[in-house]
Amino acid sequence: MSNVESEILDIIASKTSVEREKLSREARMDDLEIESLDVVEIIFAIEEKYDIEVPYNASASDKEFETVGDVITAVEKVVASKA
Repeated sequence: MSNVESEILDIIASKTSVEREKLSREARMDDLEIESLDVVEIIFAIEEKYDIEVPYNASASDKEFETVGDVITAVEKVVASKA
């Protein structure tokens, strides 16, 4: 597990009621009962931590970030392009 992945899982756990141990790349946001407002808070926290802008359309969030892995992949791409 990459450092970025681990930190994102920590952020998701801190912004939701989901236990850290239940989070994996394959976990579906709907199955974890992570609401769209939670996703917005997660994205803001990630952007602040990494000083990046995550491409995110709140009205299309269900399709963009279907799984935890979708969030991780999007952030890893932005972080890599910034380096």
